[in-house]
Amino acid sequence: MPTAPDSPHTVNALGQPVGLPVPGWTPPPRPSATRLEGRYCTLERLDADRHAESLHRANAAAADASSWTYMTFGPFADSAAHAAWVRDAAAKTDPWFYAIVDERSAAASGVAAFMRITPEAGCIEVGSIHYSPALARTRAATEAMYLMMAHAFALGYRRYEWKCDALNAPSRCAAGRLGFSFEGVFLNATVYKGRSRDTAWYSAIDSEWPCLASAFEAWLAPDNFDATGRQRLALSELTRPLLRNTERE
Repeated sequence: MPTAPDSPHTVNALGQPVGLPVPGWTPPPRPSATRLEGRYCTLERLDADRHAESLHRANAAAADASSWTYMTFGPFADSAAHAAWVRDAAAKTDPWFYAIVDERSAAASGVAAFMRITPEAGCIEVGSIHYSPALARTRAATEAMYLMMAHAFALGYRRYEWKCDALNAPSRCAAGRLGFSFEGVFLNATVYKGRSRDTAWYSAIDSEWPCLASAFEAWLAPDNFDATGRQRLALSELTRPLLRNTERE
């Protein structure tokens, strides 16, 4: 079973353990419409006019609706319903949605969002991640997560969260691969699509980011892939030693 690491602390004048001081703490800004540009993809602020049609076309290529099972939104009956959701999502500031534009096709093929944005605590979550078949399991898919994490820490956030339905095995596996440490499961955390959800929690914190960034950059480097596009070194091999806690020890 996982065990929580001892939290860094100091002792106050009463002999009580208290958290370490955060000198000069200033809450970071909220995300803005800055484009996040990488080698394999670009993240743009979600916009119905620019992205709705290509997102629907990319998602329509799926063999079934299984990618939507653990999403709070979707699947969509038709392009009009999908476009209506994009318009609504694009108007919100929390969650703050990005369209993921694959550099190869120059078309939006997935979405992801910053959410539960809490500048006063320096905490931000990544979620509502949905990849079309064209984007899933590609370098662009991983780079999109790297770009969002890098942006959050560059803004000054101290804690970057990943949460998912505890029954969503692929998402839980992805969290560890991407360098998020497991923190536990919150029972009966919410209700969505008429179902009860236990929520698995993961996080990465600012002090871990430099090593995680190096792991991402090593994996994303062109020379990590052979002539057929097969990875030479798995990202999980690079991030596993950096995790504070894993689900199975």
